[in-house]
Amino acid sequence: MSLRKPIPRKLKYFVYILRCSDGSYYTGYTNDLEKRIALHNKGNGAKYLRGKGPVKLVYVKEYRYYKNAIHAERNIKKLTKSAKENLIRNYGAKKPIY
Repeated sequence: MSLRKPIPRKLKYFVYILRCSDGSYYTGYTNDLEKRIALHNKGNGAKYLRGKGPVKLVYVKEYRYYKNAIHAERNIKKLTKSAKENLIRNYGAKKPIY
């Protein structure tokens, strides 16, 4: 019988929603939220966001596991705009993070 120690997880994954300057929303995931938002605001990163900056972080949720973050991002992307606004209103970034 071998008892293995659990592998400590150092990374955190974030699912986020950004509000673009044109009022649309962009959903993504990352393990470095500050760097990713800076990248989006520089016009790099997602093609969808080019020319739609500056963006504002309106929702963020932290996950321990990569797969959970991917599934959450996929589910949020399926939501309608009004459902995303409801999610932001109820569970959004309570204080400005970046």
